[in-house]
Amino acid sequence: MPDTVTRMQVEQYVYFALKSHRTPAADMTAFLGIEPDEVVVRGSKRASPARPVVHAWQVACREPGRRVDEQAACVLARLVPHTARIADLARRLDAEAEDGMGSAVLEVVRCLRPAGDTPPVANLLGWCLDRGALAFLTATGASLDVDEYDMTPAPDEEL
Repeated sequence: MPDTVTRMQVEQYVYFALKSHRTPAADMTAFLGIEPDEVVVRGSKRASPARPVVHAWQVACREPGRRVDEQAACVLARLVPHTARIADLARRLDAEAEDGMGSAVLEVVRCLRPAGDTPPVANLLGWCLDRGALAFLTATGASLDVDEYDMTPAPDEEL
């Protein structure tokens, strides 16, 4: 077993999304009175990824060098003052859902790859959602989805 530790480069972001098969993001924006950072249009034409199956309204933090909890706090700071309206809309979207999936989600996306020769900026691996974040997720009926991708090349791939 080697004595060296492989440093990892972490690229991550957090977003809160409201998703619907029927209600476009523009209608969600009008109901909430909050401009999203990103929207997804159901069935839009894109090469990659494949055509989205839902409309989505998203508030995101993609600031590099911040831990997940810091990114989540940035997103939630914008949303918590509007918890009641977001919860109301989430319940409406849940009622129209055809697949039984919840409409609200706090999404954490992390891609980990070898750092190479670049020095690490900060240790971004540890994170925690505080009670306020959990209370917001509970009030809005949101799920927490954490995707972590190991981007380490296979032994037969080049870096």
